[in-house]
Amino acid sequence: MNTKVSHTLSHGNGPKIVLACPECRHKGVFEIIGTDIYDQVNKTWLGQRRCPNDNCFTHIFYILNNSTNKLYSYPQTTIEFNREGIPEKILAAFEEAVKCHSIGCHIASAIMIRKTLEEISNKEGTTGKNLKEKLKGLGNKITIPKELMDGMDDLRLLGNDAAHVEANTFEQIGNQEIEISIEFTKEILKATYQYEGLLNKLRSLRKNAE
Repeated sequence: MNTKVSHTLSHGNGPKIVLACPECRHKGVFEIIGTDIYDQVNKTWLGQRRCPNDNCFTHIFYILNNSTNKLYSYPQTTIEFNREGIPEKILAAFEEAVKCHSIGCHIASAIMIRKTLEEISNKEGTTGKNLKEKLKGLGNKITIPKELMDGMDDLRLLGNDAAHVEANTFEQIGNQEIEISIEFTKEILKATYQYEGLLNKLRSLRKNAE
């Protein structure tokens, strides 16, 4: 967006910016910092805000298009997920997929989702000449619902489309495809690395109550 500063007006009270904080995840109306600017040519607000959480106060910059009501912020808010119990290399790959999504890099995100599956296969010791064969072998290593196992192959194919020009299993790789893929991958990670931990916590509470 080409902002023409000569056609802007300053405002002490800009628009209400509601976000989930990229740092503490608190969702609320972010507090104004300084003076907001309204770009009359592009019908766009620009300014700074801070998280309303007294224990956080993370500083963000925002751009809000009045015509489309599209809000951009930096640092970007990412899709939240539970990191507990996820092995380091798998977590690093999935975090990169989530970060790529947050800045609209959908192809990069799809490739990193595929990388997440590869890291899961490596961690669980499955073998095969390619990821498709490794994912088939994964079903013998971990206990997760069949629907999640079937979905892994769809995620693999999405990654193929992203990495290879000639692949066209999916009509496009856009925001919707990536958001669904991230949510699906979250469920795979829960089933593989987190359910047992939750069960152990539940059982520990039961023992304490006896």
